[in-house]
Amino acid sequence: MASLSATSLSFKSLSVQPKRISQVVSGEASIFRSVSFGCTKGRFPYSKNLRLQVSCAAKAETVQKVCDIVREQLALPADSELTPESKFSALGADSLDTVEIVMTLEEKFKISVDESDAQNITTIQEAADLIEQLVDKKP
Repeated sequence: MASLSATSLSFKSLSVQPKRISQVVSGEASIFRSVSFGCTKGRFPYSKNLRLQVSCAAKAETVQKVCDIVREQLALPADSELTPESKFSALGADSLDTVEIVMTLEEKFKISVDESDAQNITTIQEAADLIEQLVDKKP
């Protein structure tokens, strides 16, 4: 059964009319995860450099598959505890290990990760989120 949740955010800028931003998230396991803002010049919000980011957490099964792949690639013990927040570097991965992890993820999930996206993957959660994003874009 698919669930539907919606989030809405409104704010008022000092130099422009009030703005309203809405994001509707749908899907069986979609969970609202975070909203972040970027601003400069010490004011919030600075209208020329305002950035809004809304992201959804990946499905638990995707996170688990990424954990299994990371555990295998880094030859970690089967009982080692990995969480979505586990950083590859904290698990002992160097840059070559990270490239191998990404290549294995591409193979297992039948996706292609751009080099720029691959460089931004530092945690299991980031990898799982990117995988779901790329899988959703596949025809």
